[in-house]
Amino acid sequence: MGLRMASGKFRQSFRIYEWLDSNKISVTSIAKSLAITPSMVSHTIRGRKNNRRVLKKLVDLGCPQEYLSLPIDLEKQAAA
Repeated sequence: MGLRMASGKFRQSFRIYEWLDSNKISVTSIAKSLAITPSMVSHTIRGRKNNRRVLKKLVDLGCPQEYLSLPIDLEKQAAA
């Protein structure tokens, strides 16, 4: 079906936060750019949610994909 079950379970949240910090990108700035709550961004980074808009934004910002454990459909989009 194109979805990897529980892909967020393998997300490397510590590495994602480290990458965000080193690039001076805040969870709040991501949330504002997507018009969603910062908690949704945090839940996605921690793997509790799989918000595709947040994950795509992280990819677009240059976050290493090996940290993100993307669902298969987003993995294919990011590779294209």
